[in-house]
Amino acid sequence: MAHCRSNFFFLIYLSILLIASAAVHPVLIDRYRKSYYDILQVPKGASDDQIKRSYRKLALKYHPDKNQGNEDANKKFAEINNAYEVLSNSEKRSIYDRYGEEGLKQHAAGGGGGGGMDIQDIFKSFFGGGGDREEEERVAKGDDVIIDLDATLEDLYMGGSLKVWREKNILKPAPGKRQCNCRNEVYHRQIGPGMFQQMTEQVCEQCPNVKYEREGNFITVDIEKGMQDGQEVVFYEEGEPIIDGEPGDLRFRIRTATHERFRREGNNLHTTATITLAQALVGFEKSVTHLDEHLVDIGTKGITKPKEVRKLKGEGMPLHYSNKKGDLYVTFEVLFPTSLTDDQKTKIKAILG
Repeated sequence: MAHCRSNFFFLIYLSILLIASAAVHPVLIDRYRKSYYDILQVPKGASDDQIKRSYRKLALKYHPDKNQGNEDANKKFAEINNAYEVLSNSEKRSIYDRYGEEGLKQHAAGGGGGGGMDIQDIFKSFFGGGGDREEEERVAKGDDVIIDLDATLEDLYMGGSLKVWREKNILKPAPGKRQCNCRNEVYHRQIGPGMFQQMTEQVCEQCPNVKYEREGNFITVDIEKGMQDGQEVVFYEEGEPIIDGEPGDLRFRIRTATHERFRREGNNLHTTATITLAQALVGFEKSVTHLDEHLVDIGTKGITKPKEVRKLKGEGMPLHYSNKKGDLYVTFEVLFPTSLTDDQKTKIKAILG
């Protein structure tokens, strides 16, 4: 019994010590949270360039404009920006590495670290927008690859996807070392009493060697309804790679493929319907099968003239990122008979005068 009681008091004592230690060293508590490095999907020793590249990719993936109405994506986007605000600042990163989030809070409460970065400023530093802040140092980037993609009118009307085979160069490890991260460093050399000469020296680091290899894979290109000719579907960092830099982008440029029944002009569609001379004179019932297979009534009880164009409002192409649609224009071709009998001629004269 005494042994059980002593174990019980020992556990209480140990719990008090742990709580007290956590109060003195908040970083112990932070270990149970998802770290900023995990959020940005980089190792703890990641370079500034690695952090920038990973932030750019994740921010584009979870940006609210691409995930409208998705609360989970919005929360993830906020987490990513919060993590990047800390890890992109050398002072804040050092404090975070030593003391965790609680250390950052205490540092901010003590007046250190300034007012923090605005999310829009972070995003602008990557994707343009200027502002009064200093421009980020540009990282070397490989060439963009632009591919014209013929999209069917059906896909552009309803939305769809295409699988495209893509071959590209990729970087693979190779034996040996190479010079990398070369930079010019300035130092001063004394050349006499009170006399110094400014010198510039190129300093390089040693990195694992790499080589280019050709690989291919299928890429699924999503085509959004209402996309226009010239619009692009971008796969970031899927273009040409470059040593000691980030790959370029792969851009699929939309081009509307020729359709057998419809012709597109902006957000409007054009088609042709052929009717007989009798139908042109007395009216007719007729429909056109649309791109999504729904039927559009183009019939009339009146007279239809050759080359007459009839507008059907709201039956054109959908506008990109909108519920509105353009119009459908139907041009009527009247099919005349190749010959008439004498009896037919007499009857037509009697009717038409």
